[in-house]
Amino acid sequence: MADNPSGGQVVVLVPVKSFGSAKRRLQPVLSDKQREQLMRALATRVIAAAAPYPVAVVCDDEAVASWAEALGAEVLWTPELGLNGAVRAGVDALAARGVDHVVIAHGDLAHPEELGALELGRGVTLVPDQRDDGTNVLAVPTNAAFNFSYGPNSFRLHVAEAARLGLDTSIVRSKTLALDIDDPEDLEALDLSEFLK
Repeated sequence: MADNPSGGQVVVLVPVKSFGSAKRRLQPVLSDKQREQLMRALATRVIAAAAPYPVAVVCDDEAVASWAEALGAEVLWTPELGLNGAVRAGVDALAARGVDHVVIAHGDLAHPEELGALELGRGVTLVPDQRDDGTNVLAVPTNAAFNFSYGPNSFRLHVAEAARLGLDTSIVRSKTLALDIDDPEDLEALDLSEFLK
């Protein structure tokens, strides 16, 4: 990942929900154990791909917290806030420590390897999903008071929020970072034998 153009500190923030309750839409094709195994493996690869930047994980699950700490990530405990609230709390906590730029990367990226080469702009950098609906990676200055709108249509909502704040916006269309795992058809982007041992 390129240095922050402003020269300040960058942290990668990864929101991770309970592995056991994640991705229920995959239940028709994966057992609960397989789904948990897959989501843990994907999130582990996202954390590895963030190097050399430090990683913070926002979560409200003890097993996720233990997993994150074992990988050397900082844990920011955000109980019962939902995704947008947890990200907001995580960004605020990092800003209070002097972090200038946060890169929010979701733990379900199928091929996160390019995360380490993402060029950050001075304002907001967005990587949409393959449907131009979700926001797979979002980099923001911590002092921007950015309102997060993860969920349906988040990419367009985040572009509009950057415009509302008058922030320079860079949209990166990455064939690999655009691939996330939400629905059974998304599994075609993976060789499941690598994950389900």
